[in-house]
Amino acid sequence: MDELVSAAAGICLLLGFGSVARAQTVSQVSNPMEMARIMTRHASGAFEVKLNPQKPDNTDAESANLGRMSINKQFHGALEATSKGEMLSVLTEVEGSAGYVAMERVSGTLDGRSGTFVLQHSGTMTRGKPEMTVTVVPDSGTGQLVGVAGKMTVKIVGGQHFYELDYTLPEAR
Repeated sequence: MDELVSAAAGICLLLGFGSVARAQTVSQVSNPMEMARIMTRHASGAFEVKLNPQKPDNTDAESANLGRMSINKQFHGALEATSKGEMLSVLTEVEGSAGYVAMERVSGTLDGRSGTFVLQHSGTMTRGKPEMTVTVVPDSGTGQLVGVAGKMTVKIVGGQHFYELDYTLPEAR
């Protein structure tokens, strides 16, 4: 089980290398006047992440090479926030191939606007080649972040984690 947990943590870290996702440039808006009030923005900074192994819900999960972890993050920069979430991962019989999904609720400020939103992760490693998307869940924004949409890129450089968030957000009223 310890090997599975270590491998799952490694998957998460490995999938963070390199540029992995790019932003959508325009939010889907039916009213042209509303579209004029929405502009693409960019937020970037560093973050710390703590992954804590969780016990499998059942023995079938463990025998299937499934791992589960809790996620705790602290974001800095244009996104000053914390997040909490959960990750599920799987290792395959082929070295360097694996996958994970995760959901995390982010709470704090984005370019000075406070509220929460949810990030959805989906990542795969195909024989060592990582692919990952991190998307803001539609309609998950609260407070001053209602209407937020976008995608996040995660990079790891020298053991430090960095994010780039390309997003749209209706103008404050």
